[in-house]
Formats: sequence, structure tokens, C-alpha cells
Amino acid sequence: MLFSPTVRVRRLQLRISERRLLLMAGDVFAVVLAVVIALRIWAFVAQDPFTVDFVLPQSGWFFVLVAQWLIHAAANDFYELRVAAKRGLTFQRLLVITLQLIVAYVVIFFISQPGTLPRLFILYYGVSSFLLISLWRLANPALVGWVGQPRRVLIVGTDWAAQSVIDAIKRFAPDEYQVEGIIGEVGDVGKVISDVPVIGTGVDLLNFTLRDHVSELVVTSTRELSGETFQGVMDAYERGVAVVPMPLLYERITGRVPVEHVNNNWAVVLPIEGGSVFDPYPVFKRLLDIVLALVGMILFLLALPFIALLIRLDSAGDIFYSQERVGKNGLIFRIYKLRTMVTDAEAKTGAVFAQKNDDRITRVGKFLRKTRLDELPQFYNILKGDMSLIGPRPERPEHVSRLTQKIPFYRTRLILRPGATGWAQVRYGYGANDEDALVKLQYDLYYVRHKSLALDLNIILRTFG
Repeated sequence: MLFSPTVRVRRLQLRISERRLLLMAGDVFAVVLAVVIALRIWAFVAQDPFTVDFVLPQSGWFFVLVAQWLIHAAANDFYELRVAAKRGLTFQRLLVITLQLIVAYVVIFFISQPGTLPRLFILYYGVSSFLLISLWRLANPALVGWVGQPRRVLIVGTDWAAQSVIDAIKRFAPDEYQVEGIIGEVGDVGKVISDVPVIGTGVDLLNFTLRDHVSELVVTSTRELSGETFQGVMDAYERGVAVVPMPLLYERITGRVPVEHVNNNWAVVLPIEGGSVFDPYPVFKRLLDIVLALVGMILFLLALPFIALLIRLDSAGDIFYSQERVGKNGLIFRIYKLRTMVTDAEAKTGAVFAQKNDDRITRVGKFLRKTRLDELPQFYNILKGDMSLIGPRPERPEHVSRLTQKIPFYRTRLILRPGATGWAQVRYGYGANDEDALVKLQYDLYYVRHKSLALDLNIILRTFG
């Protein structure tokens, strides 16, 4: 017989992306149902018949409240499995999101014309959505990941990559994965890596896989596998056990590419699929850039007189600030911002990273940076084509030159247009040194590999949320 009988090692194994989509789909259904309930209560209180004629004029609420929910949920990491796996944290975030929605509605209510919006509608909706989403999260514990059905994994390899992926599992997905042990060479047995023991060699791999009901092997070895280990991996694979390379699992649970661990394996950092003449994504993305940049420029020009007055009253100097940055394919362009620092801030220091509590930042500048209003002039860069709305943040030539020498694959981020916001900004935030630059590069390379309209929408929701 060519293949051994397949053994079902686990029931219903959903990937992380599938679990997130499942959570989102259930939440959207609950939100739509909550709107229906809120409209029904509204009709009852107003003593109006709950008919199609009553619902149709209010149909816009379905789109508005679903969109608003997704924005606030994304901003509060409500679809991160580390949140979904913890019941208390889930309810805490759900309460915060519900309160945010109510506050946003109240603000809109008071600035709208009298009689435009129903006063108590948001209360009906808020209570209904909170209860329905709570029930949804409670009703699907095995799918959401609450009740102890982690994917049992064996680590194959004992080098630095093994420690990195174990540490990543502990930090980012402790409820999703349970590391049963490490498979190494004869001399490694008995060693402990990040509190996980080396339990055997390639000869023992299949036995441990079946004994511990392992559903996934994570291959971390950067060297060629020995014949015994390779055969053990293949035997487990034939029995239905997933085999995953370390960089892929690391991406899956962290949203980052482990660039410092891939050596010269260029395939790990480049896009998963090559460009195509008929790929619609670049066209749609550019259209989205133009439309949103035009809207942004109009809003910016309306707000500019007030912002400019605050800047001039706070400190002497120009309203705008421009600086050379490195764009797509290494081309230099000039980026525009509202000035947030004192004039000639780098006269003594030269090109340095701005610090979080930098004393060169003015009082108004702190507000502009915190609210990202200082980035508004970049809508002009987007319209020109120097930048995109979403992409790796553009860095200064001095930083790019230095970091290219220090960090592997750093210039890979230059294959895309730089963005006003990006995956690194919404996942990591502020960066003030070379160590932060490495982490942000890991996020940037994840975006390079997985760029899509869905990921762009995720970033937009997180940014505005």
C-alpha cells in the first residue's frame, strides 16, 4: 500500500483567517438583526405599523450602523483571536464599542436638525446589539476558540527560529496553539528551549504525533532535514497532519514577516503572487487614492485657516514643512506636512528619529501629531502619485541608506508606493529607533506579501477607528 491510512487527528480545524471571518460574519448578522429589533421597538413606541413602508425609509441605518460597527470593532482589535479567546476581555471590548457607538450617535443627534433622528433609537440598538453579539460569541465557543481546543503542534528544529516561533505563540496566540514538544537531533534530546523540552528525534516524530494528537508540525530548521526527520515529517503528513514552515506560521499569528530569521530565503519576503497585466488591484487602489485624496484635500482646505492660526500663535515659523523622502523604487520626492516642531529642529542633531516625547515638538504640534492632522497635506502627495493612501511609511534617505546596511531586505519595502498610513502604523504605532524600524519592517513586508483591497479596508478601518 503506497500510503498509510489517514487518521483524523482533530475535529473542525479552522485557520486564523477563517476564524476572523466567521467572527465578523456573525457580528454583522447580529448588528443587522439589532437594527431590525430597534426599528420594531421604535415603531411600537411611536404606535406606527411595522411594515415595509415604515422600514424602507430607515434602510440607510443598516449600512451606517454596520459600517460604524466594523470601524469601532477594528479599532478595538475585536477580531484579534487573543481578544476573542478571553471571555472577560471580549465583553469588556464589546461594552467599550457599544458605548463608543452611543456617544457618536449622541454627538450626531445634537448637531442635526430637530426631528431628523429618533432620540431613543440608538439605545434600543445598543442594548440589542450588545445582547445579540454576546449570545453569538457564547454560542460558538469551539469555533471562536474559548474552550480549550488549541491546535497541538510539534516544533521540528532546535535553532534560533524554534525559540522565536515559540515565543511568538506564547505572546500572540497562547489560546490557539499548544506546543507539545520539540523534535531535534540525538544530542539535543533533553534540552529546553523557551520552557519547551526537546522530546525526541526524527525517528520518534510519528509516534509523538499520534500519541499527543498533534495536528500541525512547525518546521523551524534552517538546515536541510536529516533523512530520518524528513521521513518522519512525510509520514505525519500522509496521516493528515499539517506541515507549516516557521515563517508562514509566524506571519499567521503576528501579522509580521520574520525578516531577521530568513537568511537569504528571498521567497519569504516577496509578494506571494507576481504582478499580472490584468490584475485589477492596482487600478482600484489608485482610483481609491484619488477619490479619498480629493475629499481629504477639500476638508483640509476648509480646516487650514484655523490650524494655520494655531500654529502661528504657538510658535514662529512657516505653516508647512517639507522634507525629502524615499518613494517607490528608491525615487526621491518631497513630502509635505504641517509644521509640528520648532524652526530648524535638526540644526544641531542632523537627521534623527523623532522621539515620542520630543522636546522639539511644539504644544500645537503635539495635538496635530496625536490627531494626525499634521499629515493632511500629504493628500497632495497622493494626488501627485508620489504616495498612496496605504503603504509603508516613506523614510528619509539618510535612514534608508543606514537601515539598508543594517537590516536584511529593508529595500524590499520600496517596491510599493509609500503610504499616508499602513499596516505597521495601525499594528505597531510609533517608532523611535533602529529596533522599532526592524519591527515595522516586519509589518511592512507582511503588507508587501499580502496586499489586497480587503487588507487595505482593514487598515482604513483601524486608522479612522
